[in-house]
Amino acid sequence: MKQYQEILNEVCEGLAPFAKGELKLSEDTELVGELGLDSMQVMELLLTIEDRFDISVPVNIVPDVVTVGDLARQIHQLVQKQS
Repeated sequence: MKQYQEILNEVCEGLAPFAKGELKLSEDTELVGELGLDSMQVMELLLTIEDRFDISVPVNIVPDVVTVGDLARQIHQLVQKQS
């Protein structure tokens, strides 16, 4: 089972192409506010996450995911449930 830090690192790697300029990704980086992801990019990100972690991400968690850390925590919880 993957640990939270490992999931956070993988999420940051996956989001790296969206980081603009000198932006350093961290748990506190806002997906929309700082990375500027639009709704289509968020949905594509969720599909990528589902494939990468072999989980199903419920759409109702999306409003609760504001930062990279929020996303990693949600993924961690979903991965734990499937174990």
